[in-house]
Amino acid sequence: IFHLFLHTRKKMGPLLLLIICQCAINSVKTQGVSNPNIILLMADDLGIGDLGCYGNKTLRTPNIDRLAEEGVTLTQHIAAAPLCTPSRAAFLTGRYPIRSGMAAFSRVGVFLFSASSGGLPSEEITFSKLLKQKGYATALIGKWHLGMNCESSNDFCHHPLSHGFDYFYGLTVTNFRDCKPGQGSVFLKGVQKALVIPIQIAGITLVSLAIVQYIGLLNVPFQAFGYCFLIITISLVGLIFFFYHFRHLNCFLMRNHQIIQQPLSYENLTQRLTKEAMQFIGRNTDAPFLLVLSYLHVHTALYASEDFRGKSKHGLYGDAVEEMDWSVGQVLDVLENQNLSDKTLVYFTSDQGAHVEEISSAGEVHGGYNGIYKGGKSTNWEGGIRVPGLLRWPGVIQADAYIDEPTSNMDIFPTIVKLAEAQLPSDRIIDGHDLLPLLQGKVTRSKHEFLFHYCNAYLNAVRWHPGNSESVWKVFFFTPNFSPEDSNGCYDSHVCFCHGGFVTHHDPPLLFDLSRDPEEKVPLAPETESRFYEILRVIHQAVDNHTRSLQAVPNQLSWDNLLWKPWLQLCCSSLFQSCYCDYDSGGSPMEVHSG
Repeated sequence: IFHLFLHTRKKMGPLLLLIICQCAINSVKTQGVSNPNIILLMADDLGIGDLGCYGNKTLRTPNIDRLAEEGVTLTQHIAAAPLCTPSRAAFLTGRYPIRSGMAAFSRVGVFLFSASSGGLPSEEITFSKLLKQKGYATALIGKWHLGMNCESSNDFCHHPLSHGFDYFYGLTVTNFRDCKPGQGSVFLKGVQKALVIPIQIAGITLVSLAIVQYIGLLNVPFQAFGYCFLIITISLVGLIFFFYHFRHLNCFLMRNHQIIQQPLSYENLTQRLTKEAMQFIGRNTDAPFLLVLSYLHVHTALYASEDFRGKSKHGLYGDAVEEMDWSVGQVLDVLENQNLSDKTLVYFTSDQGAHVEEISSAGEVHGGYNGIYKGGKSTNWEGGIRVPGLLRWPGVIQADAYIDEPTSNMDIFPTIVKLAEAQLPSDRIIDGHDLLPLLQGKVTRSKHEFLFHYCNAYLNAVRWHPGNSESVWKVFFFTPNFSPEDSNGCYDSHVCFCHGGFVTHHDPPLLFDLSRDPEEKVPLAPETESRFYEILRVIHQAVDNHTRSLQAVPNQLSWDNLLWKPWLQLCCSSLFQSCYCDYDSGGSPMEVHSG
């Protein structure tokens, strides 16, 4: 432009010169907001009230708070589901999990075993697939929880590398209490309850047959007794074997398609994840990259390295939060050291709200804090779905700004796809919306007029933010039955469930105005809200429209897809050697920092 200006300054009129200069400025601006590096940081089960930037006064989170100071804080950022698997499916695809079959009709709403056959379908388009096609280096470090194999132990149909990631280092399932010796079990109580009735039935059947045989009413072949006893014995032995070896079979660390540590060791685990993230950034300083750093913190089993253990004011949970904050700081520091801060969009969130029912066997609170909001993980009360939403991109989006419009973790998909100059899929509905105009202050209203809140595959609640109003209406078609009744969660069952005797249906639905009652304390009624029936009419119409947009898809969380299948089991040695190996070396915080 400068040389063109010198050559034509005497021949071209001032108007034409002004047009050329403006085009040059616009070109620079366009280049500045396209093809940035993308870092997506996701905590697990973190409460919105656990962070300083959301009002916590006792937990130290200076690095996460720094994202808020230098970027935008979303105060009504909503997870698309209150459980790990469906929420993460929605995050990656920009679509409600019901659309991809990642929402369960049964009681269990997440994957529990590494050798299950369900997972994120290959037909789904993830943001990592689209960014990879545009030349981005892509990596997922940490938790996946969206399946691994379909028909054999090495088809890896649901694995991160089959969904657009070049590099994977982490867990394909999740962090269970059962993964860490001495931390109890999330299965034991449920298995005990589930087995009581079948064992009683089997016992009564065998005794009844023996009595009938003894008194001569029926001639039962001795072989029948033998077969019944053999089947019961084999089933019990199989269950005992599986749960005794659960840690080895399900808690392992992978690098790409290879198991490198089985069972998982928690020694300096956050340091190892952080080191992997920093090294990935270091390998890609000259080309755009997508890094999803999906923390195991603060899902139980809780853990923290020696440098953080016992240092917070909130026990092991607080130690874990502060260690995660340290890791975020390491990532931000490496961006600064590599002069990449201004070229990188950083996003921090949690997959859902804090798991309030998490109490250790010793009585220590192992769940987080959801601030003023009711309920927690597994519920669609605000405490279960209103999550941290922090975005920073110096010079491009606002700094130290707060946005109180409804947004969703599904919005990340269209936002970063557009920034990478990729095309949004035209053959399917994308439920998320581009956040950039909101983040830059170009618009003040969210494009989400309605948000639909599912409890597994059941439509539980709807949020409506009318375009001509500050109100945010929320209706519940059913609510979970808390236990004990006057508590803030389902402590008797560890999580809340979505159907049957675990919920109470409401007709008419419960109605709240979150703009006046964010704690969802007082349901409105026709006597207290003159537009009560009109609001319900509009929301029912929106539900009808939404329901008509759904298509039948295979259920990835059916019992058949959830159950453990021995032929899908990965083992780095052999079952007879208890599936043991350790090819991963832990690093100290000092080693990570200097790396």
